[in-house]
Amino acid sequence: MTDRLPPLTALRAFDAAARHMSFQRAAAELNVTPAALSFQIKSLEEHLGAPLFIRRNRAVSLTEAGSALAPGARDGFEALASAWRAARRVNDHASLTVTAGPAFTAIWLAPRLYSFAQAHPEIELRLSAGLGLVDLTRTEVDVAIRFGYGPDPNTLFAETFLRDWVVPMMTPEVAAQIPDLVSMAQANLIHQDDLRFLDPPTDWPAWFRAMGLPPRDWSGQRFSQADHAMDAALSGAGVVLGRVSLGAPLLDAGRLVAPFKTGLKTIAHYRILCVAGTEERPQIKAFREWLKNLTSAIPEQAEGFTLIDPGDVPGA
Repeated sequence: MTDRLPPLTALRAFDAAARHMSFQRAAAELNVTPAALSFQIKSLEEHLGAPLFIRRNRAVSLTEAGSALAPGARDGFEALASAWRAARRVNDHASLTVTAGPAFTAIWLAPRLYSFAQAHPEIELRLSAGLGLVDLTRTEVDVAIRFGYGPDPNTLFAETFLRDWVVPMMTPEVAAQIPDLVSMAQANLIHQDDLRFLDPPTDWPAWFRAMGLPPRDWSGQRFSQADHAMDAALSGAGVVLGRVSLGAPLLDAGRLVAPFKTGLKTIAHYRILCVAGTEERPQIKAFREWLKNLTSAIPEQAEGFTLIDPGDVPGA
């Protein structure tokens, strides 16, 4: 028995058919006719000396030999595709694809992209907003901006560029109705679930304990994304325990205010992620430096505030 590999086109036809369990759908994926695909698979079976599919009327299934070949064929083509993308990236200095969370993208990143474009007109920047984990080794995404703990896989370069904290934020009109902690204890609270993964918690109960306020009814508007919670606060619906990374532009513009000068630190932090070894590529390095320069001023928002570690809050 020889270990000589069969033609790549035949293996590709088999892989598509094994994934779809349909010659017709596999042919459509590869943009060939079903007859051409069937010919490729037949030639592969002749090369092996055994059938790979059990052919039924309008249906196919894998034989034992086909089941043995399918996982390796799938993984092999995925590895080839990943290697090809990596090879293309080495020579591509003109484009950059970045993914970030929806709130950070909408509130902070997107409104500032014009400054990156002005500073680097030679780079075509593509932005994708999403919270899903992205395998940077298998996609066209070059850089991911993520908020969380880590640690990150050894296959990735990870660089922390911003540590966040939260403080009550509200419109000036709402603030006029909440002059002190007594009235704050009765305020309409806006909750956001994007920080629920933090342990110890960085939420309204923790802030109330830090301020020595008694527990209360924690009902109120609840949002899964921080930008939606910020929008609710901007509408005057109540007070949000806002992340300064997202609220800084609104505080600077005076659209929101933070009259209570005690905030809670978040253990999580923002990181720039890319495949290890690509961090010095011109377009990635330019984006890293631009992002760090723009966010370097955000910690200055902490001046005049007392920041408490949530782990030090009684009852945490």
